[in-house]
Amino acid sequence: MGTPDIAADVLKELLGMKEISEIVGVFTQPDKPVGRKQILTPSPVKELALSEGIPVFQPRRIKKEKPVAELKALDPDLIIVTAYGQILSEEILNIPPMGCINMHASLLPKYRGAAPIQWSIVRGEKMTGVTAMQMDKGMDTGDILLQKEVEICPDETEESLLQKLSLAGRGLIREVVEKLAEGQSLPREKQEESKATYAPIIVKEDGLIDWGKSAGDIDRMVRGFHVWPGAYTSFEGKKLTILESGISTETKDPAPEAGSIYPEAAAGKKPRFLVQTGCGVLEIRKLQLQGKKAMASADFLRGVRQIPEKLGE
Repeated sequence: MGTPDIAADVLKELLGMKEISEIVGVFTQPDKPVGRKQILTPSPVKELALSEGIPVFQPRRIKKEKPVAELKALDPDLIIVTAYGQILSEEILNIPPMGCINMHASLLPKYRGAAPIQWSIVRGEKMTGVTAMQMDKGMDTGDILLQKEVEICPDETEESLLQKLSLAGRGLIREVVEKLAEGQSLPREKQEESKATYAPIIVKEDGLIDWGKSAGDIDRMVRGFHVWPGAYTSFEGKKLTILESGISTETKDPAPEAGSIYPEAAAGKKPRFLVQTGCGVLEIRKLQLQGKKAMASADFLRGVRQIPEKLGE
């Protein structure tokens, strides 16, 4: 059971273990409209499953009577779940004799919830990882079976961290399935509720930049929300999305108001887009203005007749 790319990577790993396991079915989210033309598009998990001739099920609500009956008819020994996008009922959890095991992209109990990869970057974590968890009826509250740590580098983006966690997750699930196939019992560790943190669903408004925050905070937003919704502000009334950024060592004394653009840097022969934040200066390196293509900030500044004093107005 899974939907996005990280789940497709886990499915790919399971497909490579045909000597000890057989995938009898795949459950994924319904096709969703994508792009300006809103073309119905299958999930990465569905595309992979269909290419391998595996039966695919896409219930809007998996707790309903029909999908539960379909799942029972498959008679699975084990259910592997990765970023499926729906909560399983206790009835479903009790169907497979070996239970349901979730591969979650964090070191539980930290970052329970829908968006652990993005929030771990935005909140400045140095380490994250993957957890194989025996599912219960709570949200990411089940016993921990295995974990593997992954370092978050200073320039880590949502995409680069996803690749690292996908690789780690594939190895973790392989280890779990191999041990179960050999009849081994996996160690189970209760989660410490006092250490639990949450990674809620990301909404569009999460990407709106507050220039009163530090340059480091905003730079992490740019990297953590790169895919969606982006870290954005306004430039003369139009939405400006920052695609790449960095922390500048340049300062002014006294520091100008947060959101102020450094006019001297922006007007030079090699223009640089420097913006004062609540603490430090952010350098915008790549951006996209509403209705325009993505471009380097230097090219953007050369095309601006008069640079405004501030962003976000």
